[in-house]
Amino acid sequence: MNTKECIVTRRSIRRFKPERVEHSLLESIISAASYSPSWKNSQITRYIAVEDPSVLDTIATHFTPEFNSRIVKQAPLLVAVTFVKGICGFERDGSFTTAKEDRWQMFDAGIACQTFCLAAHDAGLGTVIMGIWDEQGISMLLDIPQDEELAALIAVGRPAIEPAAPGRKSVKELLTYR
Repeated sequence: MNTKECIVTRRSIRRFKPERVEHSLLESIISAASYSPSWKNSQITRYIAVEDPSVLDTIATHFTPEFNSRIVKQAPLLVAVTFVKGICGFERDGSFTTAKEDRWQMFDAGIACQTFCLAAHDAGLGTVIMGIWDEQGISMLLDIPQDEELAALIAVGRPAIEPAAPGRKSVKELLTYR
């Protein structure tokens, strides 16, 4: 699949087959995502693969709203994406480089999430990025280090559905020339 085809055909998948995602395949996807651009090549994004059914059930039951809980309960794999705090947007002396201050951290994690999802799609897997969950509860459950912050949860697996292509805005609606 070429790059444009991968971008255009990737969809958020919310229903998965119960098949396990092979570790070698996940490692290949993370390897590709590691090439995502980051602030001064800081590479702050980290991944926690959650495949233990009891941990998935705890996340679904206690730390996500119902609409995300339904996804987590049937996904064979959930990837918690974290980032190392205090690096992006900072100079060596600790001062901010730009007016965006430390908001570059989420930007870099977002780029890595999208690259992860595109690499997964290219490998035949479906993904959906979720952003509504109990950050403190999940961070404690997964023992996320104090110097890291949870950026996103990505449900991963073999798609159980073929989603329809969503409507798109026209380029004229998206682009402004000045």
